[in-house]
Amino acid sequence: MKLHFKEKSFLIALAAISMLFQGCSSDDDDYERGNWVRRSVFDGVPRSNAVSFTIDGLGYMGTGYDGDDYMNDFWAYHIEGDYWEQVADFPGTPRSAASAFALDGIGYVGTGYDGDNELSDFYSYNPGSNSWSPIADFGGGNRIAAVAFGINSYAYMGTGNDGDNDKKDFYKYDPVSDEWSELVGFGGEKRRYATSFTIDDYVYMGTGVSNGLYKEDFWQFDPATETWTQLTDLDEEDDYYLTRSNAVSFSIDGMGYLSSGYNGGAMTSTWEYDPLTDEWEEITDLEATVRQDAVSFSTGSKAFVLMGRSGSLYLDDIYELHPQEEYDDED
Repeated sequence: MKLHFKEKSFLIALAAISMLFQGCSSDDDDYERGNWVRRSVFDGVPRSNAVSFTIDGLGYMGTGYDGDDYMNDFWAYHIEGDYWEQVADFPGTPRSAASAFALDGIGYVGTGYDGDNELSDFYSYNPGSNSWSPIADFGGGNRIAAVAFGINSYAYMGTGNDGDNDKKDFYKYDPVSDEWSELVGFGGEKRRYATSFTIDDYVYMGTGVSNGLYKEDFWQFDPATETWTQLTDLDEEDDYYLTRSNAVSFSIDGMGYLSSGYNGGAMTSTWEYDPLTDEWEEITDLEATVRQDAVSFSTGSKAFVLMGRSGSLYLDDIYELHPQEEYDDED
């Protein structure tokens, strides 16, 4: 059967449109949201189990363990300038697995493990004078691998391990009176090496491990009422792979993020949390060596993952996450 010229033209055009749509579909299938960009490598010794906090556009990081020695040096990362500067050493015993938080322009670091003992001492850091001062010991006693955060002019710290047992207690710190007081009401499980992030007026806390089990419960803390609300479990969906310990978390533009950690092995998987829907979505893996025991910096609009270890390899690299950009393997 012969085709007229108009019929041939129509079929050619139809084939071209079909190929165009197939090409678009292929591009969409290849799209991965979330791009990691490597930043200026840390100037000091690679390490894991350090602490970090962010004040006025600077990320502060220090203490930790390099496989041989415990550390007490401290550094400032200039986020806009992408460079490191060493600041005054942490005055306490060199340690790892300590806790830290920032509160009203002051950094706080305390507890941890010095290779022999779990610790309870705490210190404040003033960036303006580049100086440290001792404050009241942690109210819960000796502690490693705890969660700590500052919000609304108070700090809160809990969970972790005291050298004998995993814990689920929480304490409130008042910097004006320099006092810790126990805060009751957390209904979650015991754990160590959990993580938390802050979005607007709420803190979100989860992950961690105890008795060989990775914790699935996930919680929201309201500092206005000092109450905890349980949210959707981290294993609620079949395609969730969120449970882990020794991870980092942070927030960017009203969304929460969980990255790296350990669950049967070191990890790079990264997940985004939407507080409006209480749902998680997987985005591009951390584009770096698999790791646990890393730290993070977050300004609320920018965030970085750095340091940590992969087996016996201790790391000193730093990566910035751009969650709304398409993955680019050239960065």
